[in-house]
Amino acid sequence: QVQLVESGEGLVQAGGSLRLSCAASIGTFSNYGMAWFRQAPGKEREFVAHVSWNGGSTLHEDSVKGRFIISRDNAKKTVYLQMNSLKPEDTAVYYCAAGPHIPTARQDLYRYWGQGTQVTVSS
Repeated sequence: QVQLVESGEGLVQAGGSLRLSCAASIGTFSNYGMAWFRQAPGKEREFVAHVSWNGGSTLHEDSVKGRFIISRDNAKKTVYLQMNSLKPEDTAVYYCAAGPHIPTARQDLYRYWGQGTQVTVSS
């Protein structure tokens, strides 16, 4: 059974940094594009970033562009989200997802989802 397990939750002050990890139990990790989504309190889950099968192409949502960096290590079957210059509005539950190689914010196109990890940014 495929499992995606996020880690790296924490409480961080505004301006600080945090690195999230998502370890995937998938036979061929490179078959999937990987993405991060987040859900803030009282809001719908939204797209954050996507990385292609070999890490050669990335797409970041405008709100995090220049602050967050998505990457992957296929040997470790792990996708990362390095978050810098964190803002209180970044507070959310962050989810990793496995799906298309082509970047997309359409959640229905992602086949596998992690359970989420809480990120809280204080002012």
